[in-house]
Amino acid sequence: MRIINVSEVRDAVKKLCIDAAYEINDEMLKGFDNAIKNEESPIGKMILEELKENARIAINERIPYCQDTGLAVIFVDIGQDVHFEGGLLSEAINDGVRLGYEEGFLRRSVCDPFTRVNTKTNTPAIIHYDIVDGDKVKIVLDAKGGGSENMSAIKMLKPSDGVEGVKKFVIQRCFEAGSNPCPPIIVGVGIGGNFEKSALLAKKALLRPLEDNNPNPKLAQLEKELLEEINKIGYGPQGLGGSNYCLAVKINYQPCHIASLPVAINIDCHAHRHKHITI
Repeated sequence: MRIINVSEVRDAVKKLCIDAAYEINDEMLKGFDNAIKNEESPIGKMILEELKENARIAINERIPYCQDTGLAVIFVDIGQDVHFEGGLLSEAINDGVRLGYEEGFLRRSVCDPFTRVNTKTNTPAIIHYDIVDGDKVKIVLDAKGGGSENMSAIKMLKPSDGVEGVKKFVIQRCFEAGSNPCPPIIVGVGIGGNFEKSALLAKKALLRPLEDNNPNPKLAQLEKELLEEINKIGYGPQGLGGSNYCLAVKINYQPCHIASLPVAINIDCHAHRHKHITI
């Protein structure tokens, strides 16, 4: 049995919040480079170059890459041989978010749904726990902006809708999203499970590496087809026209009830802020 004080988790979460806001991931910079090479629109190329420059400034000057520094969505994989001491784990995670947003001078965007009164701490965070093998704790932060999250959707398709129904739903939703999610976008798709599980599958799909290949050949082909069809819409970078509206489509999938075909789409902006740490 390994004992971990929750203060370690708090400090790790604080660091993740700040790093995610300041440092765009290398995979996104590489994605911008690849998009620049094949972007058909001169304006689209210019925007992609400016996004790279914005990332350079944010990293060098330690300032947020975007004013919307997101709602903290946190995935915690807990080794079953770990025991926490020093307080409640969820409280430590929320303390880490609070400290990260305060010390990093990050915008605090969490408010009451009806009164719109700000909590002033960017908490509570959205926390998902999984119990895994081993004696380590992996923490993944997804700092999710409101513009892209608002364009996400879920639909309970009929089983007879099949693959074509899934494609139609995802492409139509991207068409409806327009420039709202700050493209170029990353699209996470969750298929199967039930209503809430499909949404979680879609969110987790956004955490997959940008250039990985789906181990399921049929899903890999579907990801490729969806990426091509979404880019044919022609919205381009920042919605000003071009051939790179979407940089990647990632699908997570699991069995579902015989009467159901749940499908969720979670769209992420070009900042695509997620960081991870293992304790």
